[in-house]
Amino acid sequence: MKLSKFCEEDLMTFDLQGQTKEEVIAELVEMAAQSNLVRDRDELQSAVLEREKLVTTGVGYGVAFPHAKTRALKGIVIVFGRSEVGIDFEAMDKKPVHLFFLIAAPEDAIGAHLNVMARLSYVMKSEKNRERLMRAKTAGEVMLILDSAP
Repeated sequence: MKLSKFCEEDLMTFDLQGQTKEEVIAELVEMAAQSNLVRDRDELQSAVLEREKLVTTGVGYGVAFPHAKTRALKGIVIVFGRSEVGIDFEAMDKKPVHLFFLIAAPEDAIGAHLNVMARLSYVMKSEKNRERLMRAKTAGEVMLILDSAP
């Protein structure tokens, strides 16, 4: 599965400005809203925040996958954000998060949504991939990293 097919170059930032979990989610959702696949920005933000209340999506190793399935989407969208300083995202390992992947999917995309989450998790397990993403300077580099993992 090529994760890049769910990414758009203008849905990536290498300098997140948010300093809290809520601010980062709002920033990522605002970027997602630029996609023509997002019907309702506010509904998406509410869904992501509600999902985050269940259990943190900060999985550890400096990575978080805030996500939601909602009727606010027409297709799956991945937004990438990076924070050099790191954000307290209540990650499972209690460490700051630097790499964020907002995954937004339509309600009926159950299988595809899970496949995207699983693939991203697999790619992010690699310390080498995480380091490459921390050094990446362009959206093209990010897409190449996401797609080149075996």
